[in-house]
Amino acid sequence: MATAAPVAPAGEISVRARKLTLFLLTVTYFFSYMDRQILAILLEDIKADLLLSDTQLGLLSGFAFALFYATLGIPVAALADRMNRINIISIALALWSAMTAMCGLAQNFVQLLAARVGVGIGEAGSSPPSHSIIADLYPAEKRALALSIYSLGVTLGAAAGQMFGGNLTYFFDWRVAFIVIGLPGLILAIVVKLFATEPPRRAEPGALADESQPSIREGFRSILSNPSARWMIAAVTLTSMIGYALTGWTPAYLIRIFDLSTLQVGNIVAPLLAIAGVASGLGGGWLANKLTARDGIYRQAWMIAVLKTIALPFLFWFYLAENATLAVGVYFIALLFQSSYLGPTFSVIQTLAPLKMRAVWAAITLLIINLIGLGLGPTMVGVLSDLFVPRFGNESLRYALLVIAAITPLAVLCYWRAAVLLKRDFPKPVTA
Repeated sequence: MATAAPVAPAGEISVRARKLTLFLLTVTYFFSYMDRQILAILLEDIKADLLLSDTQLGLLSGFAFALFYATLGIPVAALADRMNRINIISIALALWSAMTAMCGLAQNFVQLLAARVGVGIGEAGSSPPSHSIIADLYPAEKRALALSIYSLGVTLGAAAGQMFGGNLTYFFDWRVAFIVIGLPGLILAIVVKLFATEPPRRAEPGALADESQPSIREGFRSILSNPSARWMIAAVTLTSMIGYALTGWTPAYLIRIFDLSTLQVGNIVAPLLAIAGVASGLGGGWLANKLTARDGIYRQAWMIAVLKTIALPFLFWFYLAENATLAVGVYFIALLFQSSYLGPTFSVIQTLAPLKMRAVWAAITLLIINLIGLGLGPTMVGVLSDLFVPRFGNESLRYALLVIAAITPLAVLCYWRAAVLLKRDFPKPVTA
């Protein structure tokens, strides 16, 4: 690996260094999602330019990216549990940023597919090490808010991709959008390498000391033998499949069904959705911390189940609305309630994980949710949209998205079951 980033001795990491590291990890995650989700607002222009089907667009958005992003996360996580995590993240950031810019040079479907695969390979090195670092920076009772702050990268990155992508493709073209969005990540990689701090590994109270380094197989065995973890993974996998599908296709839906321009989606819709996502993420993280400190960690899963249930009717309304203003308004409300799941979910996973398996547990979770969620979600929308064309014509995308949204009750059920098991295993609050 490259020259080691500074490692703080146990107990000596300052508040300033902790906050700066969390900020840089969040900005890195922001760039990850911006580079990943910029494709969403460019789909219609790419389809027209390269003459692609919705199924091909779905593959670009989902499976082609997810296959390498998810599977390579496992060996990267194994390295992160042994080596300097900041170095891994900075190298990965430089790689995916360069490959995002390469997407703008693609002349056909195969070339664009290869560049998207490169983006997925690079991004595999970001989240597992970041989750492990945050778990070492913050104790259990503060971890949900810290991971919720980190998870703002999802909402803000996706919104920024739509805003910048919408403007750049409107005034220039989709190729310029990819290049302009990708290149700044190379600079950020240097900043992360120089200024982020590698924290000491933090053990949970009561954990047994063990100097041996577990294998990846042991990581799979341990996470799959934990019933609470299994139900949390099932819940977040279904939630992610729905989320990736809807996020990846909603800009195209607004452009195709309501005849909005990329400029309107980028400058009007995306900022509103960013506000909803930030409010949901921070509010959900804050509430999860409060509920955990008062009642126990099971409340995090319970909270997500309740909020997603409230959001579901508004989500259906969004995909059935006939007016663009009404559609965006109810979608804003849906996002206020349904976008708070990432921080609390991964907080539970990191709290359940053995000390030396935190990055591996995060990577296993990401492997499952991304192979199924990211891999299948957007791809299923594209396939269903093409299948529905004979019956619904230009409205086929609307009904494809409705089918995916209807899976939400299954995710709610899984979160509820996880809450039951967590309450049994952790009847009292977890403190450090």
